Amino acid sequence: MKKVNKKLLTILMMSGLAHAGGTFVEPVYESEDVIIAEEAVIEEAVVEDVTPIAPAPIPVPVTPVVKAVPEPTPPPIPLPLPVKDIYANGLYAGIGISTARFETSCKGTCVGAGTDKTAGLMARVGYDMNQYVGIEARGIRTNWKADGGKVKHIGIFVKPMLPIGDSTNIYGLAGLAKTTTQGKLQRVDSKSFAWGAGVEYDVSEDHAKDGRYNRVFDGHGDQESGLGVFADYERLIQKSGSPDLDTVNVGVTYDF
Repeated sequence: MKKVNKKLLTILMMSGLAHAGGTFVEPVYESEDVIIAEEAVIEEAVVEDVTPIAPAPIPVPVTPVVKAVPEPTPPPIPLPLPVKDIYANGLYAGIGISTARFETSCKGTCVGAGTDKTAGLMARVGYDMNQYVGIEARGIRTNWKADGGKVKHIGIFVKPMLPIGDSTNIYGLAGLAKTTTQGKLQRVDSKSFAWGAGVEYDVSEDHAKDGRYNRVFDGHGDQESGLGVFADYERLIQKSGSPDLDTVNVGVTYDF
């Protein structure tokens, strides 16, 4: 109770002082609150003042976008066509005109001595085994006569050749033949060695063909398929004591 009375007394005294113009002393706790509040305001202001300014953004280099150019698509590789085999052969045949000159071996001392000239036809069939050698069979028969003489001749020959370019072929003949004559002059019936030489020329136009030839020499020296011409000389009889019997032949040939 005493404590309560003391408190009341104190309050009354303070009130009296206030009304009497006495000095009022602020409570300490109130001043401290004001100081704390002011410091907080100052600190807030300082914090606001020293807020760091965000740096300007560093520009990032932009890499240009390069569009890839598509590579051109290569054309498809054509498949190789199968190689066609071309079976060419060396077979040929020809026909021509033959002129013959007959001179007897006895010089005016025997019956039938003298010289005769006659003409007729000749034929040839052969096979070129390669560009350097072939075989040929040929026959000659004369029908046109001056002094009544006739010549019959047939033989088989080895044919050595020398190609010159793609169209010309020089050849020789060497073989065995049977020759007979009829007429007023010396009679002949002989089997003997015969020989000759000639030239062939390809008059057809050569066309290259796609394929593989079975003959590497085809098309060289009048050996391509087509027409050709020939001219040659042949000694029908070559042996001791025989009459001289020579022919010149020209004609056309077809190479198969």
